[in-house]
Amino acid sequence: MITSKKSVIYIVLFSLLLTVFAAAGCGSAGKETSVDKESSPKVQTEDGGESDRETTPEDETEKISPESEERQIETILEGMSLEDKVAQLFVVTPEKLTGMDLVTQAGDMTQEAINGLPVAGLVYMDANIVDAQQVTQMLENVQQFSMDRVGLPLFLCVDEEGGTVARIANNENFDVPWVGNMSEIGATGDSDNAYSAGVTIGTYLRELGFNVDFAPVADVLGYEGYELLMYRSFGTDAGLVADMTSALRQGMEESGVQAVYKHFPGHGAASGDSHEGYVQVEKTMEELRSWDLVPFQRGIDDGLGWIMIGHISLPYASSDGLPASLSPEIVTGLLRKEMGFDGIVITDAMNMGAIAENYSSGDAAVLAIQAGVDLILEPADLDSAYQGILDAVTDGRLTQERIDESLRRILRAKLELPQ
Repeated sequence: MITSKKSVIYIVLFSLLLTVFAAAGCGSAGKETSVDKESSPKVQTEDGGESDRETTPEDETEKISPESEERQIETILEGMSLEDKVAQLFVVTPEKLTGMDLVTQAGDMTQEAINGLPVAGLVYMDANIVDAQQVTQMLENVQQFSMDRVGLPLFLCVDEEGGTVARIANNENFDVPWVGNMSEIGATGDSDNAYSAGVTIGTYLRELGFNVDFAPVADVLGYEGYELLMYRSFGTDAGLVADMTSALRQGMEESGVQAVYKHFPGHGAASGDSHEGYVQVEKTMEELRSWDLVPFQRGIDDGLGWIMIGHISLPYASSDGLPASLSPEIVTGLLRKEMGFDGIVITDAMNMGAIAENYSSGDAAVLAIQAGVDLILEPADLDSAYQGILDAVTDGRLTQERIDESLRRILRAKLELPQ
């Protein structure tokens, strides 16, 4: 009996000691992994309260899951009128939107114009850009006008390629680095230089308030040296251009600005300037695939979100005889289906001679959307282009489903813009 009682006592004492040590061990572990509760994100509990549990990667995934984003997109679409949906198919200059001769600030007239026609975005040219303070305030104002009107941010766009085409860096009122011509960067053969240029450009554009840059030029320069692109292209080697554009895009997007590859399917061997009129590239589809399309395909494979399509005609690569920007064979058949691109396709400026001299603004806008384009850039006549698409929906040439298809891409890009 005495031995039995002692055994029981020893067992009880041993159990108590284990409990004490376990508690001490948990406390010690807790101190090693403790997180400042003031800085830790709160997590909602089942009873409606809050927990100090640290947010896990799984929590973050739930918050930004593709399914949640798609539900949000569908909710936005359901609440939009057809008129507002069609307005979201356009990116224009502030002058085109307001009817003013020159816009260097965003005030009552800009707000009234956005309230009337809430376009998807605005593109700013040399004359709109005075200095850093002016640009920053202008972009802040116009962004707020769009949020107030449709609850969506604007694409605030600029052509800042670096070198000869740089609205900011070539303005003496801005103290930003000048990265040089892309031809010079390409000549180094080092894609790290292109990445650095992308970071530099993206950083100062983001600080000013821009979120989309119509760059880089992904055209592979023809050996004859197409003058318009001589300094803007990375070079004559398709693989090199692919490497350089990929690196520049990475640097730019890491800095918070969306890159736009241009000018699909490639202007490097063009016979002239589509700003002036009709231009063609006399290459077969096989030649395009092995040369001009290489940088674009690399970008698509890497998750590129934007491509600008040019107005060149391809008599030996397509049968419809249309400029690429209006061609279902090129936009839907080649770019969408064959090359697998499901991002935003934006036209080159539609007031360029290749389009404006051969098509009305309304017809050109409808043809572009029918071809598979998402955004119409700078039509010659915005009101006519806008009304043309509305009329095409009314008479059945375009369906609301086709409009919504583009709106989904546009809304997805807007929801993913850095805040």
